[in-house]
Amino acid sequence: MEELHPNTHYQLPPEVEEFRMLARKVCREELMPLEREYLPHPGHALGLKESIKIKNVFGKEISARLEKVSRDTGLWYVMVPEQYGGMGISLLARAVILEELNYCAVPLPVAHVANILYACKGDQVEKYLKPVIEGQKNTSFGQTEPGAGSDPGGMMSTKAVRDGDDWIINGTKMWISMAHQSDFIMLQAVTDPVKRQRGGITMFLVDRDAPGLSIDPKGIKTWHGAAQYVVNFDNVRVPAAQVLGEVGGGFSLGQQWLTIHDRLLRGPLALGKMIRGLHDCIEWSKNRVTFGKPLSERQAIQWKLVDMYVKINALRAMIYENCAKADNGEDVRIQASLVKLTSANWGAECMDEAIQIHGAMGESLDLPYTLFYRLLRHTRIGGGTDEIQKMLIARALLK
Repeated sequence: MEELHPNTHYQLPPEVEEFRMLARKVCREELMPLEREYLPHPGHALGLKESIKIKNVFGKEISARLEKVSRDTGLWYVMVPEQYGGMGISLLARAVILEELNYCAVPLPVAHVANILYACKGDQVEKYLKPVIEGQKNTSFGQTEPGAGSDPGGMMSTKAVRDGDDWIINGTKMWISMAHQSDFIMLQAVTDPVKRQRGGITMFLVDRDAPGLSIDPKGIKTWHGAAQYVVNFDNVRVPAAQVLGEVGGGFSLGQQWLTIHDRLLRGPLALGKMIRGLHDCIEWSKNRVTFGKPLSERQAIQWKLVDMYVKINALRAMIYENCAKADNGEDVRIQASLVKLTSANWGAECMDEAIQIHGAMGESLDLPYTLFYRLLRHTRIGGGTDEIQKMLIARALLK
């Protein structure tokens, strides 16, 4: 389906195209052959960080081979800056690589590094940042609370009070993905209840085994399968040396994470799945015969394929343009909301159409569409709901 990448006046830089072909090769040759085994397995994680539990599916031998492929090709370090051993590539290149890798349900093990962790300084680099880069530690992001989902700045109740060289933290966080598997939590807490999101929220690196920190062991059961947890902080003492960034700068750090990782890069997460859906639907419609004709000759099916194709090309244009803007240092907060809003909705719509075109086979675990749909439907909520994204975009339009 090279026609999805037509030759036009606009061309990706040659080095970015090389990364695309590398990621495509790894996806098709290493991941796709494993998909039939991966999809029905009850032990793999269905959330947004599936690779953390990939050993549950394939065992040590295959998971180790995939990790070696990832490290040998450099894809393990796709999100890591050059100064920490990464590929030193642009956000545009990262988006293109993620687009290719998200074509398959089987995740390639890579370093899951939140961009805000690069604010680590001093001993934090060796204790937190580098172990995450090398896959030796996992982390989670602690912002959402039971009563402060869409308005974390205004409604956050978790507080941190200075006590000599330490901070004492009290409060509860909810819907914290992968908290139980994390070695530490990037935690937001109110340090100035007057300033709040304007200089009164601080980010802390809190070890999971810190006295007073407890995690609901059962987790929260969600229909999209992600491992979500309630995390309680009861007089948790955290050294001042474990403040990430500056005191009062935690909300801004959180927004940096949301803008890039949880909004803009949700675009390629959806795009790869949408392209896979279109490819499979085209092949299926050519070969599936009903009432004496292949599905591809029926206008109802043709129009569904066209709708998918239009959404794919429009979304790709938005992703590439706004990643390039971010690489140029432009503020893309509103554009990231636009990408998240459209990718979440169009992605789920395309998966729904892919299931419909395939009929009963679309619901089977021989194909990835029920899994893809669950993941993409969740993106209309996680990282800020559709309504929040529309509110942010409307504010920008109306100034």
